[in-house]
Amino acid sequence: MTSPLFKILRRLDEAHIHYFIERHRDDTIDITATIVGQRIEISVFEDDHVEISRFVGHEEIEGEDVLHAIIDREIAEELRYEKKD
Repeated sequence: MTSPLFKILRRLDEAHIHYFIERHRDDTIDITATIVGQRIEISVFEDDHVEISRFVGHEEIEGEDVLHAIIDREIAEELRYEKKD
């Protein structure tokens, strides 16, 4: 019997979908797959159950100012949480 992890990896390979594998928790192996307009986060748990989060967006090209706005917003959020502690 093939594990869900290898079934998923084979399917992604067959479809030529780019992915990378990471480990963030002791009980999961995480796969992040990317296709145009989507990022798919797949967590395969030690007990073989699978959870998926899908992030859908646009592929518009934006300027560097958007990147700086995102970073500034994240820094401001972090500072706000630090002040609460």
